[in-house]
Amino acid sequence: MANEREIKLKVENEKALKKALARLRAKPFVAGTGRVHEWNVIFDTPQGGLAKHGQLLRIRKETPEGKQKKESAPRIVLTFKKPAMVAEGDGSGHKVREEIETEVKDAAALQGIFEGLGMSGWFSYEKYRTTMKLPGSAKWARDLVIELDETPVGTFVELEGPAEAIDRAAVELGYAKRDYIVKSYLALYLEECRRRGETPKNMVFQKSQ
Repeated sequence: MANEREIKLKVENEKALKKALARLRAKPFVAGTGRVHEWNVIFDTPQGGLAKHGQLLRIRKETPEGKQKKESAPRIVLTFKKPAMVAEGDGSGHKVREEIETEVKDAAALQGIFEGLGMSGWFSYEKYRTTMKLPGSAKWARDLVIELDETPVGTFVELEGPAEAIDRAAVELGYAKRDYIVKSYLALYLEECRRRGETPKNMVFQKSQ
């Protein structure tokens, strides 16, 4: 159980971002390309009891790029998030919320338990995530995680870690505090659907990436 502190940044120029990441010597945290496909399912009661209280219950399946079915099974992660709170006293504009995560073996069995308790998977979304860390010589970024997310509604960078490291990394990547995004991908997807005049469904890619 720990407090998660993070922001999102919209990537408008992927070439410039990659140059900035290269200058910082950011390297993928996962072996190979580091690119991982994520399939996420959010669960709630029929009345939306969790969402009404700002809570999130999610099952995530993580499959590293290039992994074949005959290889080891994808990683399954169960996540529960409490309501987001304002970062106490720093006025930084980060999203801070308590998060509980654990790895599980059987997503189908877990889904069956949730459904038996009266919940259902009401929203699914996918993305490709590349998780990166800076070299040990960058002591200021020791606890910082940089995540490049390719989603159906655009590409984003998530910065997670101490407040000072988040702010410095944002500047190093060419952003200012006015660029900080603290909305969830669900909220961003709903905004995009309203902009396009489309009925929200699941946030999935139209074609295989």
